[in-house]
Amino acid sequence: MGNKIKLTFLGTAGAIPTAKRNHTAILLDYQGEHILIDCGEGTQRQFRKARINLCKTTKILLTHKHGDHVFGLPGLLSTLNLSEYNKTLYIYGPKGIKKFLGDFLDLANVERKFKVQIKEISGKFFETNDFYLEASSMTHGVPCNAYNFVIKDKLRIDKKKLSKSKIPSGPLISRLKQGKDISYKGKKYKSKNLTYVEKGKKISFVLDTGMNKKIVSFVKDSDLLICESSFGEDMKSFAKERFHLTAKQTGEIAKKSKSKRLILIHISQRYERDMKSILNQAKKEFKNVSIVDDLDEIEVK
Repeated sequence: MGNKIKLTFLGTAGAIPTAKRNHTAILLDYQGEHILIDCGEGTQRQFRKARINLCKTTKILLTHKHGDHVFGLPGLLSTLNLSEYNKTLYIYGPKGIKKFLGDFLDLANVERKFKVQIKEISGKFFETNDFYLEASSMTHGVPCNAYNFVIKDKLRIDKKKLSKSKIPSGPLISRLKQGKDISYKGKKYKSKNLTYVEKGKKISFVLDTGMNKKIVSFVKDSDLLICESSFGEDMKSFAKERFHLTAKQTGEIAKKSKSKRLILIHISQRYERDMKSILNQAKKEFKNVSIVDDLDEIEVK
């Protein structure tokens, strides 16, 4: 695929940050879109460390209102204001997020000279000809969303086959790309014989949730599943009480959903010196799994 998706992991910690891990924040860059998923405390400093221009941000997707996912927002908006950000910033989140952010930002006395649109969403909530964003509610004690970023399948012209037909560029080619058959110089050409399907890409973000029936179907066939793995099996009961996942459960989700790759995130600080045990617990269920560090970058092609 010619168009790359770039992911920068600005924060990878669990509820309590560590010296090495900041609170949750992931930046997705794709064709002029700079989408921030969650905005934990210190996120704007992580932008600086990653040498990324904060003012390029176009959208913020908030999973829920817990502090480790939103406490960086007042500072980030203040900096955008001081930097003369001049776009409309779209902030999306689950039910109740509009009132919560209104109260939260007023309390923080955040001045906003630019437009901010806060929307409560579920299902498919943003779409272009090229990609779409969708949300599904999770189980976390408060309204909480997981998100999918999906690049659509595309019908591409087979240039070798097209060169033999000598069909000129223009409206006829456009019709073939739309899956329509054409006629040229008295001869009929079927779209299926001159085109092929370029499969899209799907990236799933499940950043806080307890185990529930929706997860597997929502993240099904993900090229990359980024999923919380707060605890090890030694704390399975505690994880259930707090509406979180264990690394083993996360591996099971990746396997059942037929995801291609899994990244573990939002791991409790109690495992900071023993990340390998968390990784191995997930690997017993799903082989293609890794743990990222703050400021790691990944390209999905």
